[in-house]
Amino acid sequence: MKIVKSMKRTLRGAATTATALALLAGPCALPATAQTPAPAAPAAAEQAKRPNVIVILVDDMGFSDIGPYGSEIPTPNLDALAANGLRFTQFYNSARCSPSRASLLTGLYPHEAGVGYLDNVVRPDGAGGLQGRIADRAVTIAEVLKPAGYFTGMAGKWHVGAQHGTPPKVVGFDRSMFQKGGTYFPDQPGKGRTFVTIDGRQVRLDSPEVGTGEWYASDMLVDWTVRFVDEAKAAGKPFFLYLPFTAVHFPVMAPAEDIAKFKGKYMAGWDQLRRDRFERQKKMGLIAADAQLPGVLPEAYDWDKVPAADKERFDTIMAVYAAAVSRMDKAIGTLVADLKARGEFDNTLILFMSDNGGNAESGPDGRTGAAPWGGKYSNVFVGLNWATLQNTPFRYFKHYTEEGGIATPLIASWPAGIDTKVRGTMVREPGHLVDVMPTLAELAGARYPARFDGHDIRPMSGRSFAGAFEGEPLTRSVPIFWEHEGNKAVRDGKWKLVAQFGAPWQLYDMSTDRTETRDLAAAHPDIAARMAKQWDDWAATSFVDPWPNKIDGGVVKGRLEGGKAPGPGKGKRGKGKRKRAAQATTGE
Repeated sequence: MKIVKSMKRTLRGAATTATALALLAGPCALPATAQTPAPAAPAAAEQAKRPNVIVILVDDMGFSDIGPYGSEIPTPNLDALAANGLRFTQFYNSARCSPSRASLLTGLYPHEAGVGYLDNVVRPDGAGGLQGRIADRAVTIAEVLKPAGYFTGMAGKWHVGAQHGTPPKVVGFDRSMFQKGGTYFPDQPGKGRTFVTIDGRQVRLDSPEVGTGEWYASDMLVDWTVRFVDEAKAAGKPFFLYLPFTAVHFPVMAPAEDIAKFKGKYMAGWDQLRRDRFERQKKMGLIAADAQLPGVLPEAYDWDKVPAADKERFDTIMAVYAAAVSRMDKAIGTLVADLKARGEFDNTLILFMSDNGGNAESGPDGRTGAAPWGGKYSNVFVGLNWATLQNTPFRYFKHYTEEGGIATPLIASWPAGIDTKVRGTMVREPGHLVDVMPTLAELAGARYPARFDGHDIRPMSGRSFAGAFEGEPLTRSVPIFWEHEGNKAVRDGKWKLVAQFGAPWQLYDMSTDRTETRDLAAAHPDIAARMAKQWDDWAATSFVDPWPNKIDGGVVKGRLEGGKAPGPGKGKRGKGKRKRAAQATTGE
């Protein structure tokens, strides 16, 4: 760890300070007022010991769905990474797939990066935050680390504008293999799932070039990642690899033998299992011992009143989901073993996180499609009730800016870089996906540019969390912000202000009420007003368009109570181009 201390100290905190100054000046002044200083070039010995980096992003997984965060689902490989690394208890994503990926890759909030919504939505006459592609004012981690000597590669779900001019090969990745979300098997039917894109070439999904035999996606994506490790080693370069799993996005699928292991384990019902997860979280210190478990939403079903046949159906749905999580963990175990076999594990920083909270789309009833459920012809959505379990101990889901929609696990593993005195401990300061870019730039000794490819580049919105690897406290000089579908929030120290589309602001003291059970807006109107202005000022300088209508995200009355479960919505596909021209194809 001493090897990288000098370069870390050069950059720590610079991005956050620059952004705070830039926000005061407005968006047009950003490039001129905020430029991250370049660190001194590291000496040859330091250059050789800079960490390799693998960023793992899981899709649609809830806060409590892995063992280190309270789950009953066995995840021994993630357990081991957490036990010898760090767990972050208050880390956040951006509530939805494309926006979170854009934030993670660029170090900017979604609208700043041009992807304020899913990448099939483009508003050319808007504020500039809905471009459906990575904006020219942004750079990716790959574009920042590649000039510093890193080999860059990605394998998995992309979903940030390949169809609009920003596939991986255009934004800094030396090698890439990407596919549509929800792809699990080589012969899986479905629109957009007949091919993958390898380095800009469309290749049939069932081609031997993609994988051999009846592969399962989590394993296949790890095989590609390890291939990139070998290519980096052959080139004599450190590597930055991005591994965005398709698991556990709908339609959730897993091998039949894995699903069978979990059948029957969920007949206790979501209410009891949620209480069990909550107690484990309190026991491990993830949540305060005196925390309150919020009541479920009115749309949720009481398990005790669900008919027996429906209980069997719901048990199978969750068994499919648990199997997909378990197989994802198994694939991570393969990755770790392969890194160890190559002598690369100790000096590889692995970051594991989720792009949003558990997914309630399809409502309380969930969805199954054709039998066998979890097979390649099925269409499994877990629905609102199981998503409530997945997001224990929080309220709401993907789409929303309550904790259930935006809280993510973050596990950091780096045996050579995390001080022994803090291994196995928890980092409790709030953080966000925008913090990943400054952290990696700092550790890599890389320069975040003020201009790139002829464009002014917006300064990073986050701050580095590299100090946590040495046990240093993390500080933040500006709040954390969210907007998605008119749902909005701001986190400033212990205070969080949050509102759903068209609803009044609610205020919570997160130091005593992380689960958002006591609204203090009426008791502290001055704090609520100050934070509301912070959000308004941020939105005005961050390309945020007003959102026109409420999206339910699956929070609807279910079939068993006289309602009809909805499907996921569709947006209009737009067009766009990026100056960093290359052949743009889509596999998302």
